[in-house]
Amino acid sequence: MKKVVILTGAGMSAESGISTFRDSGGLWEEYRVEDVATIEGYQRNPELVLNFYNERRRQLPLVRPCHGHELVAELEKDFDVTVITQNVDNLHERAGSTKVIHLHGELDKATSTWSPNDPKQIVTLPPDHPDIHIGDTAADGSQLRPFIVWFGEPVPEIERAAMISSKADIFVVIGTSLNVYPAAGLIQYVPENAPIYLIDPKDVPWTSGHRFHHIKKGASEGMEELTQLLQKERL
Repeated sequence: MKKVVILTGAGMSAESGISTFRDSGGLWEEYRVEDVATIEGYQRNPELVLNFYNERRRQLPLVRPCHGHELVAELEKDFDVTVITQNVDNLHERAGSTKVIHLHGELDKATSTWSPNDPKQIVTLPPDHPDIHIGDTAADGSQLRPFIVWFGEPVPEIERAAMISSKADIFVVIGTSLNVYPAAGLIQYVPENAPIYLIDPKDVPWTSGHRFHHIKKGASEGMEELTQLLQKERL
């Protein structure tokens, strides 16, 4: 089976009703990035940061995967599909995708303040008790924090994502501005002979010399068109 690697961003989850950070009316208009998405902000006011992510986590059960998420999952019938996502929600998994790499962490998980990337410290929060409170501790005794990769922190999954991108037969980008690194740099690892499809209704700055096919539609409509285009790539 051909290997399809799909890089998804906020535009994918936006169709499910999850607020984006950068668009008009997005979360950055309500909160300063320095306050809720950096380790310095967390150290200054951990309660504010915990509450911010508690609110986001409570929203998760209220939204559903969009048709685009479902079509990505359905590609597994004909292709070896890996999703690399910048999103921290679990909508790809809920839609049925079986191989998902979360570059920026997972909203439904918590981890140690001291060793956030230690697998032994990472726990999945139960849906009926989704909040993290001051005083909740990880296995190492430190305050639990969201399992989120904040600005300025290392991205532990980027090397695995780059390796998988380097083996892609087909590479797809959905709903990301390609402004956030290191995720945007994954295009540089795609083999020269692998076609790249970009699904986004807006013009996206493209710095790679690799040619691409731009489907100027939203995630769901774009995935419908891509599914048709990939019919000839099945073998």
